[in-house]
Amino acid sequence: MKASRPTPLRLLVVLPSWLGDTVMATPTLRRLRLALPGAYIGALARPGIDQLLDGSDLIDEIHTFQPHGIMAPKRAASKVRGRAYDTALLLTNSFSTALITRLAFIPRRIGYNRDSRGVLLTDPVQPPRNPDGSWKLTPAVDYYWNLAGHLLGDEPIDWSIHTPADCKAVPLALPAQTRMELPISNDNRRRADDILNRTGIADRPFAILNPGGNNPAKRWPAERYATLADHLIRAHNLSVLLNGSPSESELCDRILAASASDATRPAIRSLPELGNTLGSLKPLCERAAITITNDTGPRHIAAAMGTPLVTLFGPTDPRWTTIPVHTHPDGTPTETVLVADETLPPGESANDHPERCRIDRICLDRVADAADDQLRRSGAPDNRPA
Repeated sequence: MKASRPTPLRLLVVLPSWLGDTVMATPTLRRLRLALPGAYIGALARPGIDQLLDGSDLIDEIHTFQPHGIMAPKRAASKVRGRAYDTALLLTNSFSTALITRLAFIPRRIGYNRDSRGVLLTDPVQPPRNPDGSWKLTPAVDYYWNLAGHLLGDEPIDWSIHTPADCKAVPLALPAQTRMELPISNDNRRRADDILNRTGIADRPFAILNPGGNNPAKRWPAERYATLADHLIRAHNLSVLLNGSPSESELCDRILAASASDATRPAIRSLPELGNTLGSLKPLCERAAITITNDTGPRHIAAAMGTPLVTLFGPTDPRWTTIPVHTHPDGTPTETVLVADETLPPGESANDHPERCRIDRICLDRVADAADDQLRRSGAPDNRPA
């Protein structure tokens, strides 16, 4: 039974800092939009997140702010204060974002009681913990969903659902068929078309490899990505696009140089070199035959697009980011999660075993086999040379 709570008319959602986390928040944003059809919903986000959500009906307005510097909270608060939001939902855990909503004079402020910020919240929600007080291993999609439930007066999630049975995933509390989602604007599609035309592969099937990541410990070795690219070309006659941020252009160039491909085979091209953006990456993922990636933001973009996906996890436990994915025609999931140590006991976290769970312990054959299996299950045509 729902408790009696005021219905927000002007809601500010403080979005997570990382791209992948924002994608994992989209089921919660959809829940809010459906439950509050007459509300004005704004979002406060770091630069780049606006590209990710450009064209979405989930948000009426996105306020961007630079989080750096002692005056950053004051400047961010001044951006949203004039919108007269009556409620703030903080999907972030930081003290600074709670301070922003307090300085903006938003009357109701909902968030998890973490980072010593409970005094700044009107609705401090207790985060999930284990009996010993440590953080419970909880997928982000459910973590955000639970906060929306508090706002809407629904029953909280029973965190016991996340009892791990293996080292790769935990059950989700999200309703069945709930998915992550991202919009694709006409401008996004035009940019993607231009990139594919300039590569000369506009009419060819292609794979996306994502070798980067903000943490070097989460990066599978570049030379293995080069060999994997050669495998996809040789075994499946796919072209290969190497994705990365502008700062990862050199990494993509190293993989290009290490590849054994030549001009008689389909192209391997660097997306940073071609001026790819977060906006154009979405339709590229949508059209890709497969995406193979480290544990980083493009993984979540590809998953939201329903792209067949192989994700490599090192010393970051994949159960923090268990996500709802689409299924193949045979009912199997469109994502294969590969971990460095499949023998890790379910009750332990990869985060606590950085050496045992080094990402370079994932061998090339495992990744190639997983890619072959995803391509087969997707029903992709056999493009191998006769």
